[in-house]
Amino acid sequence: MVDMNLEAYRFSISWSRLIPDGRGAVNPKGLEYYNNLIDALVQHGIQVHIMIYQLDYPQMLEDEYGGWLSPRIVEDFTAFADVCFREFGDRVSYWTTIDEPNVGAMGSYDIGVIAPGHCSDPFGAIKCTVGDSTVEPYIAAHNMLLAHASATTLYREKYQAMQKGVVGLSIYSLWPYPMTNSTADLEATKRCLDFFLGWILEPLMSGDYPERMKKIVGSRLPSFTRIQSEAIIGSADFIGINHYYSVYVNDRPLKKGARDYSADLSISYKASKTDPPAGKAPPTSFPSDPEGLQRVLLYLKEAYGDIPIYIQENGQSSSNDTLVDTERTGYLKSYIGSTLAALRNGVNVKGYFIWAFLDVFEYLSGFQARYGLYRVDFDDEALPRQPRLSGRWYSAFLKKNNDDIDVQTELNSTGWHAEQ
Repeated sequence: MVDMNLEAYRFSISWSRLIPDGRGAVNPKGLEYYNNLIDALVQHGIQVHIMIYQLDYPQMLEDEYGGWLSPRIVEDFTAFADVCFREFGDRVSYWTTIDEPNVGAMGSYDIGVIAPGHCSDPFGAIKCTVGDSTVEPYIAAHNMLLAHASATTLYREKYQAMQKGVVGLSIYSLWPYPMTNSTADLEATKRCLDFFLGWILEPLMSGDYPERMKKIVGSRLPSFTRIQSEAIIGSADFIGINHYYSVYVNDRPLKKGARDYSADLSISYKASKTDPPAGKAPPTSFPSDPEGLQRVLLYLKEAYGDIPIYIQENGQSSSNDTLVDTERTGYLKSYIGSTLAALRNGVNVKGYFIWAFLDVFEYLSGFQARYGLYRVDFDDEALPRQPRLSGRWYSAFLKKNNDDIDVQTELNSTGWHAEQ
């Protein structure tokens, strides 16, 4: 990281590693692991950003009360966050409570591709043995929002004055283009934004879900009490977005009878205008569309005001193992350029992280998809690492930026011109 000139590094805490039973005793080895990592980052002048929860929780909580499907998890999550704030907060100022509650709730409780793998026929992308896709995604996301608000309240009351940190929430974002200029397709893009972004972000601003969602989902969408709404409003000091691609959206008539989240959304979408329609699982390959990131950033400013935004993930996978990843290098240049254009248009962007520093085990594709700026040889027990072309470019880019060379000049010299 020092060789690359990284200024900041974001990583997740594993709840199961730190508190194996979900509550109670802290695992000293887990604590030691994270302290060592944080100390080394601080020692080398690298800013630490922590994601408290990223898609995994201790099995004990699933067995005891069904994890995110029970409001009981709010108390346990808050206690877990308390351990993180207490143990690491003297060196950490940037906290994200929950990673992608929109995708986490849908992937875990509607289509079943993310643990604990809940879904119900005919909605699942896999054959699930447990679940109800028509209500569980909404219940899980609701409890995630309550857990986020509870952890933020705890931080502000107990730690913020001394530690001077900030707490935010992350969402998965994409930009929807209408397939045609028909009224129905234009309305479908608005619905897409409400179901993807508004589902999680609207409660943080207004204390309630978007009106479009409430009308379509009806009584299957949980409601907030007045006290819960008051706790959730303003509970994010910043928004984190994970952004990779755009989609083309067609309206689809709302189905009669039982509906899951996807049926409620009532759209069909493609990676590009000429592609076949996407299946139930997220497509793995999309064309680069840096303008989509700029549009998302401008939309967030328009919809939610001047809240600080961190791009916490942005990158491109490669299915081959090459070190000469020319396409990804171009992708990163163009998306950094569109981020800069949004910044110059008044969006309060505070930071940008590439996914990923190293090749890692990817949640949906294991070791097949490689996002790393550094290649990892998984066939060698020592796991040796080599910088890819994208890593060498990014390192030089950061060094030039640190030396006060104009960022736009550097991007333009690579052939990318940010839309002003």
